[in-house]
Amino acid sequence: MTALYRRAKDEADHDDANFLKMLAEHGGEETARTLLHANTVSDGYTELWKRRRLDLTVEALIIKPQWKDLFTDEERGVALKRLVSFDYVP
Repeated sequence: MTALYRRAKDEADHDDANFLKMLAEHGGEETARTLLHANTVSDGYTELWKRRRLDLTVEALIIKPQWKDLFTDEERGVALKRLVSFDYVP
C-alpha cells in the first residue's frame, strides 16, 4: 500500500496525505477495507480518475490475484464494480 502511494505520487503527481495518514494509523489491509466499504469513492480515487490512473487505486490493487486471500469475493466484486463504473477495464 505504501508502494501504491509512492507510485501515485511519482507517476500521477498525486500526493494524498489523507491516504498516507490512514496507512500509518490503520495499516494497509484495514485502510483498503475502509475505502472499499465507503458509500462513495474517496477524493483520492476521484483525483486518480481525473488523471486517468485508476490503476493506482486501492480498488485496482484489491482485484489483483496476489491479494485474493486477503479479501472476500464480495469485496473484490465491489472493487471491480467500482472500477468498471468509472470505465476502467482491468
